[in-house]
Amino acid sequence: MRTRNTRRVAALAAAVLGAGLALASCADDDDGGGASGTWPGADKTECKDLEQLADFGDLSGKEVGVYTSIVAPEDQAQKDSYKLFTTCTGAKVKYEGSKEFEAQLPVRVQAGNPPDIAFVPQPGLLKTLVATGKVVEAPSQVSDNVDEFFGEDWRAYGSVDDKLYAAPLGANVKSFVWYSPSMFADNGWEVPETWDDMLALSDTIAASGIKPWCAGIESGEATGWPATDWLEDVLLRTAGPDVYDDWVSHDVPFNDPQIAEALDQVGGILKNDKYVNGGIGDVKSIATTAFQEGGLPILDGKCAMHRQAGFYAANWPEGTNVAEDGDVFAFYLPTVSEDFGRPVLGGGEFVTAFSDDTVVQALQTYLSTDVWANEKAKNTPGGGWVSANKGLQVENLVSPIDQLSGQILQDPDAVFRFDGSDQMPGEVGANSFWKEMTAWITGQSTADTLDHIESSWP
Repeated sequence: MRTRNTRRVAALAAAVLGAGLALASCADDDDGGGASGTWPGADKTECKDLEQLADFGDLSGKEVGVYTSIVAPEDQAQKDSYKLFTTCTGAKVKYEGSKEFEAQLPVRVQAGNPPDIAFVPQPGLLKTLVATGKVVEAPSQVSDNVDEFFGEDWRAYGSVDDKLYAAPLGANVKSFVWYSPSMFADNGWEVPETWDDMLALSDTIAASGIKPWCAGIESGEATGWPATDWLEDVLLRTAGPDVYDDWVSHDVPFNDPQIAEALDQVGGILKNDKYVNGGIGDVKSIATTAFQEGGLPILDGKCAMHRQAGFYAANWPEGTNVAEDGDVFAFYLPTVSEDFGRPVLGGGEFVTAFSDDTVVQALQTYLSTDVWANEKAKNTPGGGWVSANKGLQVENLVSPIDQLSGQILQDPDAVFRFDGSDQMPGEVGANSFWKEMTAWITGQSTADTLDHIESSWP
């Protein structure tokens, strides 16, 4: 799971790149950066919606490298989505996927050998890379596409000091609650629209003799991260995106009353003996239950709801029908207040360039279009991919949970925020935050938990 790997290497990346801020500038352009020749896509029907690429001329014989953490077998869909780019420009894409991407990218940048383009999975890492002076500002075509196809929140995550460096690529939604549609239907339970509705439903389910919630936060050295997601999701709903942003940047301390209020709200579910831990044990069992197994009691009717990201779809046993009328599905984690729109917690990648060669700018532009988003969706037959690109046609997404994610991301009221702990210093986001949330689940008080995390901030 790349989001966890990103957290573990955040401190390493910052340290490596921080030591190399005085690196020499990027190598000179090999083609002068200007367009030349007739655009190969001019007379091709399939290229008619990619006229922006005509700005870059004939790129036949040119090659652009892409470096990413997306490896086999998921990489094939990426490679297939670039075929139209080659058809319309003549250029070829050299794809390099690595499981060591997050650790190796800063090393390559420091050594003066950065890739043409890297898919950076975290805004904090993007800022660290920009600080080296090695990242190239996005061309005007990309900026225009980001304005057209993505919201201001996404543009901000790809920008540093109000300059756009990287367009969004893929996205994931964490603000989900998994459930069994048939269990709900058989018991006359309705999917809740508000937080109060969800708590009332929890009481109804508990009164029936079934524990309404099941959860697991064990994840090896990363144990505790699912609990941090709970706090982040609830804080967005109780205090709003501005307070959330200030908390992530430490302008609001960890032990601020607003953070305590949100954590207590989480505790109203996760530390409630009447609500958890369905089919597994008591409240403390949450800490020792693998996150991959946390929601499985739903299939046995031993619990009714499990808050976890869309990627949890891959953790259901083989043969499980994940659909609105299937064995399991998910609903949007309801809002607490109408004052903050529809908060969406999640993650994504950003197309970051270390060269302003024409062919590089052309691929950046292609990847920021609605055309690419739909090509990628159609070339991902197994599902498991979505984008916040508003030009993405949801029906092109394969799986029902991907389609639901797409609908949530395209909701005009959606207020997207990146996973907070992924943006915090490694000493906190990938260390004390995890550990103290685990201690909180096993009995530590809210005040002590937040004080301990606050004291760890570097």
